[in-house]
Amino acid sequence: MKNKRNRLQVISDILRTTVVGSQEELLKILTDKQCEVTQATLSRDLKLLKVAKTPLSNGAYKYILPSYNKPAAVEGTFSPLGSHGELISIEFSGQLGVIKTKPGYAGAIAWDIDNKATDQILGTIAGDDTVLVIPREGITRNEIIEVLNLTFSNS
Repeated sequence: MKNKRNRLQVISDILRTTVVGSQEELLKILTDKQCEVTQATLSRDLKLLKVAKTPLSNGAYKYILPSYNKPAAVEGTFSPLGSHGELISIEFSGQLGVIKTKPGYAGAIAWDIDNKATDQILGTIAGDDTVLVIPREGITRNEIIEVLNLTFSNS
């Protein structure tokens, strides 16, 4: 599978629904799903997804995806459901907002914010799964959350 975003989604889905203890085991499952990938690429994908190994009660190990805490906003509520589930959470440091997304979605989400929320948001910076939101002077966290909810409920 050449499309990285789709491959990452398939890997995430497998790890959420199946106990997988090794890269070899995951490679076999991916091959069974007609998703040909090299061990080196799979290793990079697991690192990108921040996959960890955790011990099971029987002494074996299992790959797990990170659990993202969905912190409550100080003022107002951010509902990522209107965005078809690409948004995972938002946290603030001072007035700067940090949005966590599914892998590969940050650029598109930042583009939407930059083009739909120009009165409240000065700009964004996007990585693969994180968007830094820089509000305009005098805009509160509550206003940021409100404009994000409006931006993604109309998407």
